[in-house]
Amino acid sequence: MSAFTDRLKKFFSSGKKLSDDIFDDLCDLLVEGDFGPAGAYKLSDALKELCRKEKAEDGEAARIILGRLLAELLVSNRPPDLIFPGRAADKLEILILLGVNGTGKTTTAAKLAKRCLDLGKRPILAAGDTFRAAAIDQIKIHGERLGVRVVAHQHGGDPAAVIYDAVEAAKSSGADVIIADTAGRMHTKTSLIGELQKIDRIVASKAENATYSKLLVLDATTGRNALNQAEIFHGAVNLDGFILTKYDSGAKGGAVFSLAEDLNLHAVFLCTGEKYSDIELFNPGQYANAFIGLE
Repeated sequence: MSAFTDRLKKFFSSGKKLSDDIFDDLCDLLVEGDFGPAGAYKLSDALKELCRKEKAEDGEAARIILGRLLAELLVSNRPPDLIFPGRAADKLEILILLGVNGTGKTTTAAKLAKRCLDLGKRPILAAGDTFRAAAIDQIKIHGERLGVRVVAHQHGGDPAAVIYDAVEAAKSSGADVIIADTAGRMHTKTSLIGELQKIDRIVASKAENATYSKLLVLDATTGRNALNQAEIFHGAVNLDGFILTKYDSGAKGGAVFSLAEDLNLHAVFLCTGEKYSDIELFNPGQYANAFIGLE
């Protein structure tokens, strides 16, 4: 349980009778937990109305209702097929991981490859981060450990060409999933975002008869800045969802709800550690309950 979740749990178990002041205080607390101010106010207001309607009189009853509202927020408008890689039985799947530096894209690519292997898939890893020689070496090491083919070019090469070659390799070898790493880039740099758009165009041109997905990798400790990152990347390449990493490090986690409400962008996977197995499908209800300490 994070320190914030502990605070939220204590807030509801304080023994205070529900009042307008309590809901105002909750709004402030949600903002501290990385909710946007507008979303926090809307949620607090909805909770107040439901508590009145359901005649909830104490904090524990309100917390249970809040859990329902949070889960509904994460489920609302969530695509039914938001489970990949591994969702397509008879099509090549192309998955591109995007994000800023330090979010754990390369390690996440390896975790997804391991998940594919466990599902009986034949993945290929594409070393699309050609800006860092260390990133190419790192993904090759992961491929060696997992027994997964890695398609890579030289340091400084064209990342779009790497992914293009990975698609050709998959078609010729019978592999059914491509997981492509990309270079970390600041979401404020227009030229780098433009480069991602080039990758997107080239991959989309090769994705005929394939499923093509773009996932943003977000560090759970980033807080509200995660929304700023997502807005830029989503506007540039139309993301399909995001992966939340480093969730084991005491992150507050409220930004996930803001991403769902403000951008209709939903979490697909949750990473909780460094092992290849430390990745799980995102469970909206479970996440909402954990956020408010109802586990």
